[in-house]
Amino acid sequence: MKTSLRRRLSNRLFLLATVGCALVALIPLFLILGRLVQDGMQSLNWAFLTQMPAPVGEVGGGMANAIMGTGMIVGMAMLIGIPLGIGGGIYLSEYGRGQLAFWLRYLSDLLAGTPSIVIGIFVYVLIVVPTKHFSALAGSVALGIMMVPTITRTTEEMLKMVPRDLREASLALGISQWRTILSIVLAAGSSGIITGILLSISRVAGETAPLLFTAFGNRFWNTDVSQPTAALPLQIFAYAISPYDDWQSQAWAGALLLIMLVLCLNVTARFIRRGH
Repeated sequence: MKTSLRRRLSNRLFLLATVGCALVALIPLFLILGRLVQDGMQSLNWAFLTQMPAPVGEVGGGMANAIMGTGMIVGMAMLIGIPLGIGGGIYLSEYGRGQLAFWLRYLSDLLAGTPSIVIGIFVYVLIVVPTKHFSALAGSVALGIMMVPTITRTTEEMLKMVPRDLREASLALGISQWRTILSIVLAAGSSGIITGILLSISRVAGETAPLLFTAFGNRFWNTDVSQPTAALPLQIFAYAISPYDDWQSQAWAGALLLIMLVLCLNVTARFIRRGH
């Protein structure tokens, strides 16, 4: 009885300790989010979403160019990161044996832990220096590289969870291996793969450091991928450090919009995963 009582008391004590630690971590988070919503909603309106930035010192304007730029850069990053990530995950799951697979997994894990600014500097040396100017393409390459490890490891783990019986049944019917992988294995693990893709997008959508070395930013409307392009994180950074009150208010609105985007992506990923 004494041992059982001691165990129950210890269990409750550690439960209270973990709850207390969680509250200590959550309280600052909710305080920041509350401040973000309070200040961001003041400038988040239709004009903010549809108008170009106002000239320096003037009140008004919006971040339409940055919203468009973020969509363009992240969209091109998806075209780079998703095929490479899914292809790498398929190889590691279906064919990955020996030293090559070991090094691919090692490099994927190493890349996942690499600071984003390092990737930005790498792409700066790889693309910006040879071309002699910043560009949306360089920014998308940096973000695409950041997406690859998350998608690769997620795809590998999801495909490993697909029962081998499905593969064997498909092969027994005379279906080729590549067709089996595309039509059976990928379809069975599609929800988990989509979740990994959405999480990787939510990670790179708010990155600022790699874009400082690649896309650089632009106060004008630009659809040329070979030219410097605005993005929400860059515009927020520039406005937040400015001396103008109106720009700082718009920086809060931009941060709120970015947080809402990332939150929607994470919630969607959670629902897709739970539905599976």
